[in-house]
Amino acid sequence: MELKEFKIEVLPLRGKMGGLARKILSDPIDAEDAVQEVMMKLWDKRQQLDDCRNVEAFVMTMTHHTCIDMERVKKTGAMSTDHLQLADTGNSVEHLCELKDEVEIIRHIIETLPELQRNTIRMKDIEGYENEEIAEITGSNVETVRSNLSRARKKVKTIYLMTIKKRNNI
Repeated sequence: MELKEFKIEVLPLRGKMGGLARKILSDPIDAEDAVQEVMMKLWDKRQQLDDCRNVEAFVMTMTHHTCIDMERVKKTGAMSTDHLQLADTGNSVEHLCELKDEVEIIRHIIETLPELQRNTIRMKDIEGYENEEIAEITGSNVETVRSNLSRARKKVKTIYLMTIKKRNNI
């Protein structure tokens, strides 16, 4: 997609994106930040937009996910490794590398989980879905989702602690 097409197909959706972002995020400044972040991502993915059957649906979904991610980070104080910056954290390069390594270990552990546990923990802890939404998506009940999530988290914790213990003893 070239600039002209982008201006015709994507830029007019900015108002609608802003409305959705303001509904999800309580702070209008955060909503504007979310819209700007999505626009940057869309520009980076503009070549892929040519293959998209419904650009508006894609844009709105992307906006929704970005807003949910921002809310989750705000609530949990979590920080994505994609946005680690020395100036923001005041940490050393070595410390940031260690954090990134630990995140990679956890991602690898999640990949080894049984499919249902892996999907449940991804939807809940990474994508930010609520238990009710996960139950609806997976066709199970909320108690099953909680149980799978609990088992997945326990397994990740156990394997992570064993991995760290082995790494420190070497």
